[in-house]
Amino acid sequence: MTSQSQGIQQLLQAEKRAKDKLEEAKKRKGKRLKQAKEEATAEIDHYRLQREKEFRNKETSVMGSQGNLSAKIEEQTTEAIRNLTSSYHRNMEGMMKKLLSTIFDISPEIHPNFRPAV
Repeated sequence: MTSQSQGIQQLLQAEKRAKDKLEEAKKRKGKRLKQAKEEATAEIDHYRLQREKEFRNKETSVMGSQGNLSAKIEEQTTEAIRNLTSSYHRNMEGMMKKLLSTIFDISPEIHPNFRPAV
């Protein structure tokens, strides 16, 4: 009977050791998965930054810098406003005279298609 209980004890101990090894393997697997996920995230971030940098370089070479474009547009707008204002001041008096003369200088005439009633 003693040998039987020793055999059962050995089996229980072996089962416990196997269970401990299994839990340890699960922990190592979890750590390795976590580490792989962190490495993949770092690699993805590095790749994303690299691609964004390439995109910005291509965008700058194709379109020029955005600051330059807005400055040029602002300058062109200011120039157009200045031209329109100076044209307005230059032509305002002559246009007002022409408009007033058209309104006030009326010369009544008989329409060419008018036929007196006979």
